[in-house]
Amino acid sequence: MRKNNLAGIIAISFLALFTFTACAQNHQQNEQTLTILNTIENNTVLLNNHENIIPLLNLDKKNIASVSLGLTSQTIFDSLLNKYAKITSFSSANYQNSAALNDLEDDLKYYNTIIVSLTSTAANEIRNINLIKNLANNKQVIVSLFGDGRTLPSFDEIKAPIIWTDQNTPLAAEIIPQVIFGGIGVSKKLTANFSPKYTANSGFTTLPIRLKYTLPEDANVNTENLKEIDKIATEAINARATPGVVVLVAKNGKVIFNKGYGTHTYDDRSPDKVNDIFDLASVTKIAATTPIVMRLFEEKKLKLDTNIGAYIPKARATAMNNIQVREVMLHQAGFIPYIPFHDAIKPTDHSADSSAAFPTKVADGYYIRKDYFKDVMWPKMLNAPIKTRGKYVYSDISMYVMKDIVERISGEPLNQYASENFYQPLGMQTAGFLPRNRFNKDQIIPTENDTYFRKTLLTGYVHDQGAALVGGVSGHAGLFASSNDLAILYQMLLNKGAYGGQQYFKPETVDMFTQRQSPVSRRGLGFDRWDPDLTKKYPSELASSQTYGHTGYTGTCVWVDPSRGLVYIFLSNRVNPSVTDKLSTMKIRGRIEDVINKAIDKGTK
Repeated sequence: MRKNNLAGIIAISFLALFTFTACAQNHQQNEQTLTILNTIENNTVLLNNHENIIPLLNLDKKNIASVSLGLTSQTIFDSLLNKYAKITSFSSANYQNSAALNDLEDDLKYYNTIIVSLTSTAANEIRNINLIKNLANNKQVIVSLFGDGRTLPSFDEIKAPIIWTDQNTPLAAEIIPQVIFGGIGVSKKLTANFSPKYTANSGFTTLPIRLKYTLPEDANVNTENLKEIDKIATEAINARATPGVVVLVAKNGKVIFNKGYGTHTYDDRSPDKVNDIFDLASVTKIAATTPIVMRLFEEKKLKLDTNIGAYIPKARATAMNNIQVREVMLHQAGFIPYIPFHDAIKPTDHSADSSAAFPTKVADGYYIRKDYFKDVMWPKMLNAPIKTRGKYVYSDISMYVMKDIVERISGEPLNQYASENFYQPLGMQTAGFLPRNRFNKDQIIPTENDTYFRKTLLTGYVHDQGAALVGGVSGHAGLFASSNDLAILYQMLLNKGAYGGQQYFKPETVDMFTQRQSPVSRRGLGFDRWDPDLTKKYPSELASSQTYGHTGYTGTCVWVDPSRGLVYIFLSNRVNPSVTDKLSTMKIRGRIEDVINKAIDKGTK
């Protein structure tokens, strides 16, 4: 009876881990599951890693396939792989009619990295071993072996890295993918001789270099203390503050909570999922433009104390000319907060169809005329009055200006530079502009039902009107991403610029941009921060003075608290079907952040 109870606890807790809805479980169940996970982790052995293939590096250069040779937990295995990089799944079960697996091998021709998963039973089948040998001739192969180690001699002629666990369970299928990508490090050695090649004390050591996906208890957080997140998210949805929400919590490099609530819209009852893609609005400022500024600053190509006119020729004859880049990044340039460009559009400025004269897509059935930004929007910004220089006045114009500057210096469009230099090498799969060009519409959360400008429900087209009029790529808005992608980016910043075996920024650069840099406001360079005026309780009542991040108009926020090792992501579409302030007046984002802060501060006591 006791054994059956334990099996039930493990099954329930496994569900929590697999779906990352840890609040549905209790602390005791998770503690027991964590003990099992730790045992699997501590007994996993890495072999044949002489060339340091594991953990995988340079993800932007890899086209990865996952090939299951009879692993029953392939769905779980591949789900974890996909947290780190885009994986295409194959199963030998679909090739049963061939004595050899030549057709499968043929289907893998466009992949340069093959992760093969198989059980010890499958390792006794000659066609499986032959496939691995054949693939290893001209591709990087990684073998994930589950079960009896006595089948290790089958791999004596294979030089590819082998990750072996003696367990063949769903929980083991959670661990191995994380070892492959460095979410988990290993150091276990073989304790016996299995073959002339795989002898006692064989095994390699690796260190964690990426996020780990685990239970709250693994980061000394009691699951029970996170249950209030469910209540607050439900409260927001019931009050129609937003149709849906996704929350992610990472503590000390471990994702301990990632859960979707509600639905895509009040009419579309598709549930919000953790891998859904949201319009990030002004989070774009610190997830696209500011990292590029940081990189160009480090490369000494961009100087913060140089004036705008030195970089933008058209600014030289305007009041913008002598304003320094630093002032722009601090929102102290004196720019007016906002220009409602869409209000000035004339019927002759747009068309329902694309053409050479109307090339810029703003939404479905809406194209703006050629050079509209150059002829209308940019002159309005360049010639707008400078009224409050030296004071903190938040302005979107600042990041239009920074986009132009970084594109001139780098010689690349902002979206292309961000993708090539950050998103792709970090393993961020959804992050980017213009998501309709890359993803199924069903995976993108709709924002406003725009009845006054574009006359359509906006799905995958940026909500911000100005960003829409420039074709969806701007410095202040236009970025879309999932919660996991944002967690990767901000874990890199929390790590002082290091992630996945690569140093993206010097630690001092991260400190400089994220710490308070203004004598007149709470701001860092590009980054928003904790407000020292405690009556504002911003971003939350219990946020530490080290906290930095940003909010977005569509109902998003990202906050990093180095004092707690915390990355907190909140994504919603509070502008659906139309704009409401309830998310702010109900303090939903800050209250959830404080539940997390309390849980971390309490620990598992």
